[in-house]
Amino acid sequence: MPEPSSHEALIDRLGTGLVPVRRLLPPWLRTAGWLLVVVALAVGLLLHYGAAPMLRRWAATPDLAWAGVGAVITAISAAWAAFALGVPGRPAAWAWLPLPGAVLWIGASGLGCLREWIAPGTEIASMHQSADCLVFIISFSVPLSALLIVLLRRACPLRPVLTAVLIGLASAAASASLLEICHAYDSAATDLLTHALAVVAVVGVNAAMGGRLLSKA
Repeated sequence: MPEPSSHEALIDRLGTGLVPVRRLLPPWLRTAGWLLVVVALAVGLLLHYGAAPMLRRWAATPDLAWAGVGAVITAISAAWAAFALGVPGRPAAWAWLPLPGAVLWIGASGLGCLREWIAPGTEIASMHQSADCLVFIISFSVPLSALLIVLLRRACPLRPVLTAVLIGLASAAASASLLEICHAYDSAATDLLTHALAVVAVVGVNAAMGGRLLSKA
């Protein structure tokens, strides 16, 4: 019987060390798993603060309600886009998926500055009170971002920085959505500026650190 060639021997040696790879779940299903954590946080906040104050604000000032809806849509679509980009062959155009939700979120938030009346049960936030909102968004964004990075490291995204930006956007939008439950301040320039700074900070840190972590996966 003829001896195997060097190429065949090499293939045999490489084949013996192969470990079966568990197939990743579809992006929408992994997005749903992450959203379960966000929903659990929302339930905890609702049990503590109740839904009545938020619903009363939304009924009297629909712009606040639409801003909240836009933030939720942005969180879902940004997370979905991040998981989609972790699949080889998916185009970078997936990064545009959160755009409609972000436009609604930003646009409706800005409308609040044009109103002549203050939402019931709220006040115009001072700089110190607005800083509390910044701390809230960043504090919730950190664990939500970390969870997304852990879930995406196994996928080894080919565009780590872009994926990390989407992770930051998803986490910041989800945190802003959670803030709606206990946000006792009306839309004002100082409050919106603080929210914008928090979102930019979360996205920027994710782009810098998250990109490195994902590229080392």
